[in-house]
Amino acid sequence: MESKLKIQYIDENLKKNIPPFDANLGFGRHFSDHIFLMEHTDGRWQNPRIEPYKNISFPPSAMTFHYGQGIFEGMKAYKRNGELFLFRPQKNLERMNNSARRMVMPTFDNEEVLEAIKTLVCLEKDWIPDLKGYALYIRPTMIATEPCLGVRPSNSYLFFCIVGPVGAYYPKGFNPVDIYVCEKYVRAVRGGVGEAKAMGNYAASLLAQREGQTYNCSQVLWLDGVERRYIEEVGAMNIFVRFKDELATPALLGSILPGVTRDSVLKIARDWGLTVNERQISIDELIEGVKSGSVLEVFGVGTAAVISPVGRLVYQEQNYTVGDGKTGELSQKLFDYITSLQIGLEKDKFGFVEKIDEAAILEKISKSLGGVLPAHLKKKELILNHSEPTSLFL
Repeated sequence: MESKLKIQYIDENLKKNIPPFDANLGFGRHFSDHIFLMEHTDGRWQNPRIEPYKNISFPPSAMTFHYGQGIFEGMKAYKRNGELFLFRPQKNLERMNNSARRMVMPTFDNEEVLEAIKTLVCLEKDWIPDLKGYALYIRPTMIATEPCLGVRPSNSYLFFCIVGPVGAYYPKGFNPVDIYVCEKYVRAVRGGVGEAKAMGNYAASLLAQREGQTYNCSQVLWLDGVERRYIEEVGAMNIFVRFKDELATPALLGSILPGVTRDSVLKIARDWGLTVNERQISIDELIEGVKSGSVLEVFGVGTAAVISPVGRLVYQEQNYTVGDGKTGELSQKLFDYITSLQIGLEKDKFGFVEKIDEAAILEKISKSLGGVLPAHLKKKELILNHSEPTSLFL
């Protein structure tokens, strides 16, 4: 980044009401008071800043609207006893840079962006639920902004990050979901952009998801794009199959997003002594295993839902109940362990959890103001007595 992070606090009178942290909170419906932004022009990232949440305006000719240069990430922040935690944020930012390379977009400095995200999280501390199963969802995004019609990489980009409190991803909470196996459409092919977190991947999934809803299924299980034989992802998650003698997940062969939660489950399961394999799993093997009982459980994994047990598969107009249709033993154990790990209730032997040094961030603000930290920041409250926002610099 060319310049230091600028912070502009929202006027107290314009602050939103923080929603109740209860079963009605939902996922992705509420957004906090501030947003982080920076632009990439003249070959470098410039003007990094945190300012009041607002609408973003672009000309209709902005290239993201026409040629799909757009990527994003999903992360979470957690709070327990007033302390703030992030779960493997570096892995998410590394993956976002990998997505940027694949989409011919500029990369960024992971440490500088992470510092900005930590600052944003600290500013929005009151928006973080102090409850297990709840979190502050973090959505870093990058889009092409050059006003031009021409099929080529854009010469300018916007990076922004918004945050908001979330509860369970599915309305039913942590309960088994029903999955529709799609044969008609494919999500991605090797050599394409399936391993990038590109916006278009999700748009391409919507038609199959709508068809799945006719079978009362909440997600789609994708098959490979060549043979339509091997399972790949389930909805916006990676998938795991627990056989009697192994825990298996599809290998990363270029069409599957390398999930951070996927990687975490692999490490945890191996540490627990399970036989874990990353390999191709055919839909025939899966269905036959469900029918014979050699498949004990199936579950999706991802940032949003963490662990999502599968109760039923719909394949070729037939229903297949996984196990007894209830949450499997391993699914429950992983969910309990990871969600406890994320808020500091479990010893972090893997180095997954990063505690935010809130005092260090506030100290940087203090130094920028001549060594005096305003009283409202000492109390970790953002209270203003100004008619206009106050600008601070880090």
